Amino acid sequence: MEKKIVVAGHISVDITPVFQSSKKKSISQVLCPGKLIRTGEAVVYTGGVVSNTGLALHKMGANVRLAGKIGKDALGEMMLAMMKQHGTEKDLIIDENADTSYTVVIAPPGIDRIFLHGPGANDTFVADDLSDDLIDGAALVHFGYPPLMRKMYENDGAELVKLCNKVHAKGAAMSLDLAAVDPESPEGLVDWREFLSNVLPHVDFFVPSIEELCFMLDRPRYDEWMERAGEEDVTEILDLEKDIRPLAAQAMELGVKVLMLKCGARGMYYQTAGADLIGKIPVAVELKVEDWTEKSGFQKSFIPEKVLSGTGAGDSSIGCFLYSMLKGYPVERCIQLAAAQGASCVEAVDTLSGLHTLPELEEKIAAGWKTAE
Repeated sequence: MEKKIVVAGHISVDITPVFQSSKKKSISQVLCPGKLIRTGEAVVYTGGVVSNTGLALHKMGANVRLAGKIGKDALGEMMLAMMKQHGTEKDLIIDENADTSYTVVIAPPGIDRIFLHGPGANDTFVADDLSDDLIDGAALVHFGYPPLMRKMYENDGAELVKLCNKVHAKGAAMSLDLAAVDPESPEGLVDWREFLSNVLPHVDFFVPSIEELCFMLDRPRYDEWMERAGEEDVTEILDLEKDIRPLAAQAMELGVKVLMLKCGARGMYYQTAGADLIGKIPVAVELKVEDWTEKSGFQKSFIPEKVLSGTGAGDSSIGCFLYSMLKGYPVERCIQLAAAQGASCVEAVDTLSGLHTLPELEEKIAAGWKTAE
C-alpha cells in the first residue's frame, strides 16, 4: 500500500507567456524599457508547491492529498476547476475574506525565471488550517514556500514550528521547501537566519534552492555571488568546494537531518546528518538509517532533449526525491531520480506534461541518459 503524503502550503494561479524565440539571451536583452516582446499563448495553470509538487506526486502514482488556501473569487473558481481535473480539489481551503494568489511567470529560454507575485490567501495560512483528519495516517507532510506566507514567517517562524510539532505528534515526518525573497517586500526585512535557526531543528527533509538558502543564511556570501555572476545565472558560477559545501555546512549546523540543495541547471548537492539525528526521523517513512547516514555528494543534471520552461522543475524534482525515499531507495538513488525528473520537467511548457513515473526514469537512466559536464 502506498504511504500517504500530504503536500501543504503555497498555492497560486500561474500565468506564463510563451516566448517564441528559443535563442538564449541575457535578461537585459529580453526585458528592457520601451521594447515590445511578442509572445505566444499565455499558459494558465496551477502553481505553488501544493500544485507543482503535489500534482507531480499524483502523476507519479503517489497516495497524495493537497492542502492550500484560496479565495472565493474568479481566480479561486479557476483554481478549483483546474484541480478538479486531477481529482485533487477536496482538501483546498476556501477563505471568503481573501483573494486567490496569482503569479505571472516570465521564463525566457536559458534564463532563470522572474516572478510577479500576489500572495493572496497564502498570507492567512496557519497551522490549524491543516486538519487533524488530513494528517492522520500520513507518513510525510511536505510544506512549501513559507517566505511567501506571512503568518508562517512572522515571529521567527513560530507558526511553522507549531505546524511541524503538530505533524510530528501525528507520527509523520516533515519536509520543507523555501522560496525566493523580494528584498524590497516586507519579508525582505525578516531575520531569516533566526527563522531557520528556530525552524530547521523541527524539519526532517530540507529541500531549498541554493540561492534561497544563501540569501537567508549568509547574506554577505549571497551578495558576493550576485556580484560575481553579473547577468549570468548564479548557479553557473558556483564552485562545489568554495561555495556549495560551505553553505551546506552552515545549514547542517542548524540541525538539518537530510539536505537536498537544488543548484539549477548544474544539478543537486545532498548531505545527511549522523545516525543520532537520522534515527530521529519518524518511523512512518521506514527509512533505512544505514542508507542515509553521513552521506554527501553532487548529482549532475541530466541533459534534456529540449528546454521549453524551467517552471516547476525544482518542485517536481522534490516530489520525485520524496517519493523515491518513501519507496525505500538509498539517498544517492533518490537524488539521481530527482535530477532526472527535473530534466524531464523542462521539456514541456507546463509543469506536468514532461514528467515520468519512477520506472520510466530508471529505464531512461539505464539506457545511458547523459549528464551535464
